[in-house]
Amino acid sequence: MSAFASEPGLDGIRDAASHGTEVDVAVHLHDGTVRLSILWTQEILLNADDADQLAQALQRAAEQARRITATRGPNRSTST
Repeated sequence: MSAFASEPGLDGIRDAASHGTEVDVAVHLHDGTVRLSILWTQEILLNADDADQLAQALQRAAEQARRITATRGPNRSTST
């Protein structure tokens, strides 16, 4: 089981150039790091609505990451 929890609302976001590229935003549940994955390529072209949805997903991930790191003690390891 992965320590990363992916944002479920990004399943419909695809590359505006129809290359099949996908994105994933996930939060590491142990250390609060945020992962942005662009799958199948090194870049993705987004339409305005998908860019907004991705930005909102990153904001939610950042908020969750802050909650995770706020509850972690100062001597707790961040290794996976």
